Amino acid sequence: RYRDVTGVQTCALPISKVYIINLKDGDTVSSPFKVQFGLTGMGVAPAGVEKPNTGHHHLIIDTKLSDEELKAPIASDAKHVHYGAGQTEAMVTLPPGKHTLQLVLGDWSHIPLVPPVMSEPITVEVK
Repeated sequence: RYRDVTGVQTCALPISKVYIINLKDGDTVSSPFKVQFGLTGMGVAPAGVEKPNTGHHHLIIDTKLSDEELKAPIASDAKHVHYGAGQTEAMVTLPPGKHTLQLVLGDWSHIPLVPPVMSEPITVEVK
């Protein structure tokens, strides 16, 4: 169901899954680097487009979403990057060191789905 004045969150299809296509846990990359977003079981639609069984990607960097954050629009800052135009890949610039990356699918209003459709976090080393 879709969020409305009663505050109902969008339900995810049980088969839905997001994942990072081109990187795996422990990879070493040079900044900037490409991150390709994978999605199965649902489609991608831009933010603001309320279309059943769709969402858009958010890249969570060096943090995790709390239980409370999973019930509200995802923040938009350096650690919570929105791809609200429906992008399926992005160039990411990070300083040298270890960084965690996680994809979270948000609905038309940037709110995580129920249950959350999130990739496993991975750690990359930026040289």
